[in-house]
Amino acid sequence: MKADGRLWTKDFIIVSGVNFLMTLVFYLLVVIIGIYAVDEYGATASEAGLVTGLFIVGALAGRLFTGHSIETLGRKKTLFIGLALFALTAALYFIQLGIAFLMLTRFLHGAALGMASTATGTIVAQIIPAVRKGEGIGYYSMSSTLATAIGPFIGLYMSGKTGMTAIFGLCLAVSIIGLAVALFLRVPESEAVADPADERKFSLSRIVEPRAIPIALVTMVIAFCYSGVLSFIGNYSIELDLVRAASFFFLVYSISVLLSRPFTGRLMDIKGANAVMYPAFVLFAAGLVLLGTAQNGLMLLASGVLIGLGFGNMQSCTQAVAVKLTPSHRMGLATSTFFIALDVGLGFGPFLIGFLIAYMSFSALYLILAAVVLVSALLYFSMHGKKEKAGLQVQPEV
Repeated sequence: MKADGRLWTKDFIIVSGVNFLMTLVFYLLVVIIGIYAVDEYGATASEAGLVTGLFIVGALAGRLFTGHSIETLGRKKTLFIGLALFALTAALYFIQLGIAFLMLTRFLHGAALGMASTATGTIVAQIIPAVRKGEGIGYYSMSSTLATAIGPFIGLYMSGKTGMTAIFGLCLAVSIIGLAVALFLRVPESEAVADPADERKFSLSRIVEPRAIPIALVTMVIAFCYSGVLSFIGNYSIELDLVRAASFFFLVYSISVLLSRPFTGRLMDIKGANAVMYPAFVLFAAGLVLLGTAQNGLMLLASGVLIGLGFGNMQSCTQAVAVKLTPSHRMGLATSTFFIALDVGLGFGPFLIGFLIAYMSFSALYLILAAVVLVSALLYFSMHGKKEKAGLQVQPEV
């Protein structure tokens, strides 16, 4: 931990850069891999969806394993193993052995990302000064936000200009660059260690961090609501005949997050998570209402701004809460617990929401999700908000 309170150190920049490169590969592929499965292997719609979703299932598996083992293996070693596997599995896309092998590749690629990103999340939580934890994680999360805007743009652009071989080559090159950059990262290992007696018996605390579960549940619910935007905005825009405006939706969303996070992160450090979370619930819900009632491109893009101010800042805030509640030697499990909840919401949300679409319009769906967001504010209050209000925000790091 930096005693002088400096945030923008070499190590912070490196770990944020590595996270950006990994997330870039994920979002670059996620928008085109289903189309590739259909065109190359004649996959059905359900098989194409499985090819896309197995990456997140793999990421969940990787996080479950890494959350427990990261303190045993060491944080930097875990990162290197994850990044090496991430590059190796990226190379598997060049091997064409049928749809089943592509599904296996997606699962393994996701597991490698889960392992490496859990390590980067743990490392960044360790190197950020305690008094700037909210601000620092906000800046760190911006690396993922940039990737969510740039990755899909590159993927869609290249898919129309080049073949998939060039796209897979770019993903492999980016993965190797991430591994090379990580060589310059210095990671002070945690001095605290787990109780050896606890290592000999199975318990829930070996898989997830109990202190992080309440805020993780809140994260899962809001991620579920956001998955309805992430997965169905394209279909909705076709229905509204606003495809061109929708192509800029995530760019506007990302800009909104990038401009606001420096302020919201600092606000959290000074005033606490409640000062960020409660307004964010309202903004997220308002964005969904505006999206559900959109009649033109301006309304659609304005909803992107509000959703960015809402969900975009809630995501980094809940991650900061998870690590602040946790002793330093269990930050790996806390980070893993947070991302598991995020992945469950984003990964399984589209599957569940898909059933609702058969019975209602997209407009009605987004209005219902807005109501769910507002109800989840009550969940946040009961799980964490009331404790923070009472002055029981976090326990000291040890």
